[in-house]
Amino acid sequence: MKRALATLVRNRALACNSESVKFVSSRNVQLPQSIQIRPISTTCVKYATSTPEVSQILEQKILGHQSKQDLEETGRVLTIGDGIARVYGLKNIQAEEMVEFSSGLKGMALNLEPDNVGVVVFGNDKLIKEGDIVKRTGAIVDVPIGDELLGRVVDALGNPIDGKGPLGTKKRARVGIKAPGIIPRISVREPMQTGMKAVDSLVPIGRGRGQRELIIGDRQTGKTAVAIDTIINQKRFNEGQDEKKKLYCIYVAIGQKRSTVAQLVKRLTDTDAMKYTIIVAATASDAAPLQYLAPYSGCAMGEHFRDTGRHGLIIYDDLSKQAVAYRQMSLLLRRPPGREAYPGDVFYLHSRLLERAAKMNDTHGGGSLTALPIIETQAGDVSAYIPTNVISITDGQIFLETELFYKGIRPAINVGLSVSRVGSAAQTKAMKQVSGKMKLELAQYREVAAFAQFGSDLDAATQSLLNRGVRLTELLKQGQYVPMAIEEQVCVIYAGVRGHLDKLDPSKITKFEQEFLRHLKSQHKDILESVRTKSELTPETDAKLKEIVQSFVASFKV
Repeated sequence: MKRALATLVRNRALACNSESVKFVSSRNVQLPQSIQIRPISTTCVKYATSTPEVSQILEQKILGHQSKQDLEETGRVLTIGDGIARVYGLKNIQAEEMVEFSSGLKGMALNLEPDNVGVVVFGNDKLIKEGDIVKRTGAIVDVPIGDELLGRVVDALGNPIDGKGPLGTKKRARVGIKAPGIIPRISVREPMQTGMKAVDSLVPIGRGRGQRELIIGDRQTGKTAVAIDTIINQKRFNEGQDEKKKLYCIYVAIGQKRSTVAQLVKRLTDTDAMKYTIIVAATASDAAPLQYLAPYSGCAMGEHFRDTGRHGLIIYDDLSKQAVAYRQMSLLLRRPPGREAYPGDVFYLHSRLLERAAKMNDTHGGGSLTALPIIETQAGDVSAYIPTNVISITDGQIFLETELFYKGIRPAINVGLSVSRVGSAAQTKAMKQVSGKMKLELAQYREVAAFAQFGSDLDAATQSLLNRGVRLTELLKQGQYVPMAIEEQVCVIYAGVRGHLDKLDPSKITKFEQEFLRHLKSQHKDILESVRTKSELTPETDAKLKEIVQSFVASFKV
């Protein structure tokens, strides 16, 4: 009926002349009693618009026309519980799109079903009731990125939680973008120094291609300590002016206690390492969707440095808890469970994250992002589902053992099970020269050590191997939060591998190392400088270092 009325109005609009319009009242048109048309005065009314525009405006008003831009697509909550909301409506929503509830809480659409949408809630679901309105934002989940984040602690959505005010960032990036392809990447070129003798000499990590080196072990074996030492060790490079040597760090805490994160922030602040570090925290008390999202958010922040031609390091502590959070979400969303009740795409959960660590070629800026994922094992079982998945994705692993930890060998790295698939390509030439034989000697030592405890009738070669192995094991011990420069590591390992410590009591090795380094720094700075600048042991440096070690061992007194 409205349409008939609109047609009538359009047909009855008559032009008086170019400046006036006269409406003639309707005559012989049958209309229902509910619709009345008042006769309009025959006086001409001045209008600036033309006749067709006037009739069109009247027609739109009668039909209740409304611009599409004014419409917001909304839905209503059908059920809510355990951090999952079932929402009716939102027909055009995208996968992983951010939605907003009437309480102000945010959520992400994960399950797109014919009759409803499964939304995971980023926060306390007790603030949401059945029947609440849910609004589309039109944006896929994204986080703030930029140098302004350095020195800050943020949650999984990029909101500051350190009480230092707003971030002041100007850019945002999607958390779930695709990893770089094959062509933009290049192979390993340069090492990433962790400051730990056992890692830099035996299991080198390369930032040259954005290596992914897994740190794996039981609880309380020093996994986080390895990662934190690596962050602290970057201070010596980040204080310089060479942007190519700087390494910006992102630490993602997943499912950890708030007190643990607070201690970590204090430790990094005390060592002046916080200024080049971003901490993304999704603690144990945060909702499972936030624990699931945090690694992707941290990765997006790290990719900012990679894509601007700089170098980034991201630590995921730990991905076991992310997998558990994803399992919880998937089961509550009624997705079918697989092995150990994890969903079928749990491998893709980690592979799409870790593949984003890459070294880009010069055409694409030459930046890199190196990843150190951490996995917690149960009773040393590396054959469980998640550990085997992540081992197969990464470029090597540092395996930490409870038994070694309690023996006082710290960092408790099992050299036999630890491996770097990048290998010596990620080492400086000087380190390759001194540590080349060490891994083999330690492997042989562990092999014969098991037999040595059954009898003392050993030949001279075996006895020599045992003596060397004991001293090398002592030499690789290192305190927490005291990373060493690469030139210091080379000189200390040189003394052990070349046999200069074979006659020294094993209990005196740590004391010898401290005194020897003090001696080098005070009397022979030129040797340290030569190793640092040339990155190799030249014949002259080798001969001079040998002489220094021999004379110092001869004069060494405890």
